[in-house]
Amino acid sequence: MNAFLKSINPFAPKQNRHVLPLFAAAAGLVFVSFSSTELAARAAPESFADLAERLSPAVVNVSTTQKVETQAQNAPPQEFQFPPGSPFEEFFKEFFDRNRQGKKNDRPRRATSLGSGFIIDKAGLVVTNNHVIQGADGISVRLADGRRFDAEVVGRDPKTDVALLRIAEKVDLPFVEVGNSDKLRVGDWVMAIGNPFGLGNSVTAGIVSARGRDIQMGSYDDFIQTDASINRGNSGGPLFNMDGEVIGINTAIFSPSGGSVGIGFAIPSTQAFAVVKQLKKYGRTRRGWLGVSIQMVTEEIAEGLGLKDAKGALVAGVLEDSPAEQAGLEQGDVIIEFDDKEISSMRGLPRIVAETEIGKEVDVKVWRRGEEITIDVTLGELEEAEMQLANKKGEQPTKATGVPEKVDALGMTIAPISPEVRKKFEFPEDEQGVVVLEVDGDSAAAEKGIRAGDIIVEVSQQEVSQPDQVLKEIGKVKEAKRRSVLLLLKRAGDLRFVAVRLADG
Repeated sequence: MNAFLKSINPFAPKQNRHVLPLFAAAAGLVFVSFSSTELAARAAPESFADLAERLSPAVVNVSTTQKVETQAQNAPPQEFQFPPGSPFEEFFKEFFDRNRQGKKNDRPRRATSLGSGFIIDKAGLVVTNNHVIQGADGISVRLADGRRFDAEVVGRDPKTDVALLRIAEKVDLPFVEVGNSDKLRVGDWVMAIGNPFGLGNSVTAGIVSARGRDIQMGSYDDFIQTDASINRGNSGGPLFNMDGEVIGINTAIFSPSGGSVGIGFAIPSTQAFAVVKQLKKYGRTRRGWLGVSIQMVTEEIAEGLGLKDAKGALVAGVLEDSPAEQAGLEQGDVIIEFDDKEISSMRGLPRIVAETEIGKEVDVKVWRRGEEITIDVTLGELEEAEMQLANKKGEQPTKATGVPEKVDALGMTIAPISPEVRKKFEFPEDEQGVVVLEVDGDSAAAEKGIRAGDIIVEVSQQEVSQPDQVLKEIGKVKEAKRRSVLLLLKRAGDLRFVAVRLADG
């Protein structure tokens, strides 16, 4: 998982050294008066000392070692990426300069990284981030009292960046309780304990700044945002509520330099420990699988589909032999309810499906061609599907007929996929649909990013293979007095729905 909050390890894989950008916003000041009762309710705890003293023994330092083959004398040196202003830039500058001058540096070395974790039972199960232990040859954990133990990986999940370790030695160990992150409210006090910069256990405190943050780390983003200081080395450490329960795993920060600027992110305990439970039982995750690709329902798409509100998850594609296909879900359906849970936005569906029991038959309510219908779907297993699914070629295309057609309502010129067009755009032999040849620069289609070479697969959820079919469907949209038409486009093999506003005339 590409999070900036990484252990201090210049030899980590390049994809794990991603610097997340800083987002800033201007804010005005508003003065509001509160009653004495309200002020007391919002007062900070008198001290965090008792809580920190009780919980610190169960928070551990996680260190890993990894064998790294350095560059041979004549090989080009590998440049490692450091955040701007990082002290490690200067530290390694001399190392790179020596390599450029051709000096020998081909001896293998051991790279060491540092992170945090916490013990969740007296038998020695330790939770941390996957990126802390990824690629490690050896793992050890050190307790606050100085004891050090070797640890082994029970299981790990790159999708949520959660890993479960087990301390090899059989000793009684301090542990912490897990709380319910769903009960958190914005403004609640929280406390983080971790091992920033390898200094040893440190305690910071702050509040919950936001819930349900999507920071583009993966399909299951649902982060808790906090202003409690989190820095490199805090990765995998716990975020506590004021009852001393773990309600999050500190994972990422937004920062221009690697230091905390008060924007940290933690995986909610309800999500993380659903994964931990599976790792403990199976050594891997077992997620529910529906077998669809989805996209957001915008207001324009909702209008094009006749939906009153822009909600749900729009099905952009249905995988062959998937539970969705077997149940009859179709491209263009909008999933508005899954297993009696409302899908208010696209982001919620992947998490709900993943957390649903494999093999369970669920009711899926969809919006299809102007009405709600309910479909029964029996879920499969995502991990099994990922191993078995392979790209399959479709049916051979039918011969294209017809000539290019200018569609003024869309501001584009379209044509069937002829041998000449296939060669020009390097389409595969089995490609079908209507190709976009030109797009007017000032058209609504251009504003939506449609360009030459895009393939129109459907218009208003009706398959098209000829320009006259496109024109026919647009005529129907105009008759219905709708302002936008819904197109299903394909580009480089990827499908997406785009609602294009029709030009007047």
